[in-house]
Amino acid sequence: MTEIAFPFRIDRRGRTADVDYDAHVRDMVEQLLFTSPGERVMLPEFGCGLLDLVFAPNSPELAATLQLSVQAALQRWLGDVIEVETLEIISAEHVLRVGLAYVVLPTGARRTDVFEAGVAG
Repeated sequence: MTEIAFPFRIDRRGRTADVDYDAHVRDMVEQLLFTSPGERVMLPEFGCGLLDLVFAPNSPELAATLQLSVQAALQRWLGDVIEVETLEIISAEHVLRVGLAYVVLPTGARRTDVFEAGVAG
């Protein structure tokens, strides 16, 4: 099964680029992680607020808040598609890294992905 690639683009054949289902699920996780609630007009609750907390001072409390926020968002929005095995969030050197190990439920594929976003210093 193939799905539309994210971000949307045209492939070298001049058609809409596509990806396999497991890569599509990775794209969905990335969209969820880096979308702030309120950013989508038709779905204002979508997202996890991860980037909103990046500018708060680093502390054990912030780490716990981020962990819970991301875990809850993954369960709420993608709980029927993935099962999270491990989740690690690291903010260092103006880069936010999210390490995620999960199982794609419809295919049974195990994936380990790292998602990164640069943050203003």
